[in-house]
Amino acid sequence: MSPARTPAALCTPACVTRSAPEVPPAELARRYAALTYEIGVGVTQGARLAEPRALRARAQGILGALGIRLDAGPGRLTVTGSRPGTLVVANHISWLDVVSLLAVEPVTVLAKREVGRWPVIGSLARRAGTQFIDRDGIRQLPHVVAELASTLRSGRSVLVFPQATTWCSVAGGRFRRATFQAAADAGAPVRPVTIRYYRHGTRSTTAAFLGDETFGASLHRVARARGLTVRVTAHAPLRGDDRRDLAAQAQAVIGAHELPAHL
Repeated sequence: MSPARTPAALCTPACVTRSAPEVPPAELARRYAALTYEIGVGVTQGARLAEPRALRARAQGILGALGIRLDAGPGRLTVTGSRPGTLVVANHISWLDVVSLLAVEPVTVLAKREVGRWPVIGSLARRAGTQFIDRDGIRQLPHVVAELASTLRSGRSVLVFPQATTWCSVAGGRFRRATFQAAADAGAPVRPVTIRYYRHGTRSTTAAFLGDETFGASLHRVARARGLTVRVTAHAPLRGDDRRDLAAQAQAVIGAHELPAHL
């Protein structure tokens, strides 16, 4: 388990980029209308939303509605032909991380229980088959690891965020090791993925979801942002049977060449 974050290290809404120009009111209204449409389609799809093609289309639709450009390489998030499935691990900056990764390739998401109660994202997450866990439920941890290993053995791939909470930079927070134990137990490959956000080509924290900020406040800032791009970079898969080594390798790869975001 990672150590508690000290106040000096804590990312807060004060870390968010605010200098770039915002979209005019008419464009903001259009974006909210488009987002409402995409959410409505997802809700009406019901259980069918969990189907990979439908889930990817909705995720791409949400990004498009908010005016966000997705920059992802041609590589898959999962390891082609792998059985067991792939443990996809990524740094965690924003609630948009999940949407962005599902827009690249739908996988099962392991998320904290609070996400299921969020407006907009929560209802879609439940319908998409997200597995919710209590991040602070230490007694449940062995059960969560065993269930995750079983899911991977079945051939399904799972997305996790080992930092457990959001940070304003890729390098923030040490990776927790529990989910890597599941990969080791299942003999599953680990795919490290780096997520970064840019505005007009410059690193930005606009999309960051930080501190005690509400989901609504974060959504409104994202919806107003002009020129926002999310870049998803999938790295070579890792294999091993030592969770500490896997966690350390994944964090090193994801944070390689990290530069401070422009605040």
